[in-house]
Amino acid sequence: MSDKPWDGRFAERTDTSVEAFTSSIQCDRRLYPYDIQGSVAHCRMLAKVGVITAEEAETLVEGLWRIKRELDQGNFEFDDSLEDIHMHIEARLLQEVGKVAQKLHTARSRNDQVALDIRMFLRDVTAQIIQGLKALRTILVGMAEQHVETVMPGYTHLQRAQPVLLGHHWMAYYEMFSRDAMRFADGLKRTNVMPLGAAALAGTTYPIDRSYTAELLGFPKVTANSMDSVADRDFILEFLSAAGICMVHLSRLSEELVLWSSSEFGFIELSDAFSTGSSIMPQKKNPDIPELIRGKTGRVVGSLMAELTLMKSLPLAYNRDMQEDKPPLFDAVDTLQSCLNITIKMLPTIQVKIDRMRQAASVGFLNATDMADYLVGRGVPFRKAHSIVGQAVAFALAQGKELDQLTLKELQGFSKEIEEDLFENLTLEHMIARRQSAGGTSGDNVRAAIATAHRELATDDPDQTAGGATA
Repeated sequence: MSDKPWDGRFAERTDTSVEAFTSSIQCDRRLYPYDIQGSVAHCRMLAKVGVITAEEAETLVEGLWRIKRELDQGNFEFDDSLEDIHMHIEARLLQEVGKVAQKLHTARSRNDQVALDIRMFLRDVTAQIIQGLKALRTILVGMAEQHVETVMPGYTHLQRAQPVLLGHHWMAYYEMFSRDAMRFADGLKRTNVMPLGAAALAGTTYPIDRSYTAELLGFPKVTANSMDSVADRDFILEFLSAAGICMVHLSRLSEELVLWSSSEFGFIELSDAFSTGSSIMPQKKNPDIPELIRGKTGRVVGSLMAELTLMKSLPLAYNRDMQEDKPPLFDAVDTLQSCLNITIKMLPTIQVKIDRMRQAASVGFLNATDMADYLVGRGVPFRKAHSIVGQAVAFALAQGKELDQLTLKELQGFSKEIEEDLFENLTLEHMIARRQSAGGTSGDNVRAAIATAHRELATDDPDQTAGGATA
């Protein structure tokens, strides 16, 4: 005779190799706080509608809280034969309170139970990530304020292009991580819906009150279709998509830190506390933290691919394949949170080499576009101005000079429209100050963007991003 919850149908015991193969307890054990919280709410709802008595409910609830304390303290024993966290808690509850524990699973299935647990877990995790992103964005704004006058070369194709303010560069990442926060917050709306009460797939014959359970667990609404309730993992896919994009942003930032800290750039120096050395080369100071963040991005993107592949061919409703949704999800959560946390700690320790950045922005013809704009202001069509400046650049290259190092006579050989005032237009300060179009790199624009960011950060309310369970 089987000792499983389905023992009425089976005459043979489950083979131990099957138990080991199907067990998910080493992964889903971290869901225990949510599983117990959901069970407590379920018990109270069953008592409210008269399916179990108030006394039975209290006995079950008290037993569940005792089990949670065991789990919190690390005193709980796990066994592959019980497969998952749901069966572990139910089996332990039977030992704790006796046969009344057998009423706990009335009007629910492990299918809607696990869907609930994951949603509650992701609800909390998403709120934590949004708060982490707020901390990161706050740091970036502070760094932008420190460097609102620091000039550096901006790049396209990793070639020096035009001068920008370092504060403008940091604020670009502020915008990226702000969009990440919005993506997580938007996905949270669809995560924060309660599936419990769908049972296996068809709902239940018991007179349950799903809205009451949702209220106890802090969900603003319940799922609309019982089959979709247990089959849906869109909310995981959305979370992993947002996580993947966020990791790409962290990776791009990390790539620049790696480049900028190299001898070839020399724009920054990473703190010793966030660097490592070489086992053979005594002189080395390696940017391992940003390199690892860059590398770990593949894990999170891979988790999204794994979940998409897992779900792509599943018929309705629940399938055991869906047990495999948790390992990539948990790994992505842990990876993203660790990368966010280390970035938040690392960024404020970076030393910016202001003079080196300015010197790099002063060479390489970064003022060529401004010379063309000057000619346009003198009535020369832009395409013609572009050609004139291109010829001047070729001449300057041959002379080993920058555009602003050529004489007025030499420059007038390319266009009679050029006057002495051109040289003022080619200074770093002038070039940056003139970029006043919306979103441009002028100091006034950067200061305005920083002020807007402070207002945005002050009005963020992380407490509204997740439900507050009261069960």
